[in-house]
Amino acid sequence: MYRQTIVIVRIHCSDGIVGIGEGTTIGGLSYGDESPESIKLAIDTYFEPILKISDPSRIGQTMARIGRVVVGNHFAKSAVETALLDAMGKRVGLPVSELLGGRHRDELPVAWTLASGDTAKDIEEAERVLGLRRHNIFKLKIGKRAVADDVAHVASIKKALGDKASVRVDVNQAWDEAGASRGLAMLEAAGVDLVEQPIAKANRSGLARLAARFIIPIMADEALHGPDDAFDLASQAAADVFAVKIAQSGGLQAAGRVGAIADAAGIGLYGGTMLEAGVGTIASAHLFATFPQLAWGTELFGPLLLTEEILTEPLGYGDFVLKVPDKPGLGVELDPDRIDFFRRDRDRTRTHSFPAKARI
Repeated sequence: MYRQTIVIVRIHCSDGIVGIGEGTTIGGLSYGDESPESIKLAIDTYFEPILKISDPSRIGQTMARIGRVVVGNHFAKSAVETALLDAMGKRVGLPVSELLGGRHRDELPVAWTLASGDTAKDIEEAERVLGLRRHNIFKLKIGKRAVADDVAHVASIKKALGDKASVRVDVNQAWDEAGASRGLAMLEAAGVDLVEQPIAKANRSGLARLAARFIIPIMADEALHGPDDAFDLASQAAADVFAVKIAQSGGLQAAGRVGAIADAAGIGLYGGTMLEAGVGTIASAHLFATFPQLAWGTELFGPLLLTEEILTEPLGYGDFVLKVPDKPGLGVELDPDRIDFFRRDRDRTRTHSFPAKARI
């Protein structure tokens, strides 16, 4: 990843408190139907007039008002709701996790993605981060090669790591149902722990057939865009695990309802990411800390991909976990100088060409 564009939301309340939120998408419009530019436009044009006449302490009421005027736009809603929750936490002196029902844990296991496609390089990288005690859960991106070739790549990595780490795969909807049947059987035999979104998100009956046929758990990701999808997937027994993403769900409260539906249906939970920077990542962490069951950990590694920092103090990664702050609100602060720097950098690159390098 050579560049990441994020939207930072700052809501200035009449009592002087400023709440912060983040909206981030993967690859502009290549993953979903929102982009950083559309998030900003929606907030400036449609959210702002409602926020100006709303009570910032009535977060549920405010978001319901926005929902009646703005259809979809889940990423924008998540960013605004996060800022409102951050402000409320600062106002009452409580972490966001306590506003969401209270945390069950102070640390979250964090997975790491191995995506080079080169078996030897991926094994070397996995061994390196294991040695650093940074990650012991690995997710492999597959689906671009023939099923047998992809499975052989995964099986070699699992064999090399053995019981030292959990190995999972994300197919990103790349297989058809017949290919998935072959692939899942081979992955199961190789000792892989989990398969994410093996077939198209719209083929829920196919997901249900695969989930019923194989022991290896199947996780819904792209098929899961909030409580309505969660209820439908649970009703059809179309997934064994839900990848919960606050932005994809439409905010922390909506993502919390996804988790509640999963609990009621006996579906496992995994804390997903949209590769957010520090603000969006720690917002997700506050919610995931409140889940009574989080059997599959999280993949909140977005900040570790970035070469630059926008927080005054980086998030606390180490010993295979991310620590959830216990300070009021989100428990993090933006570095205003870095925010101004990257805003100016963005404006420069609109009219000039620069060599590719990691920016946020």
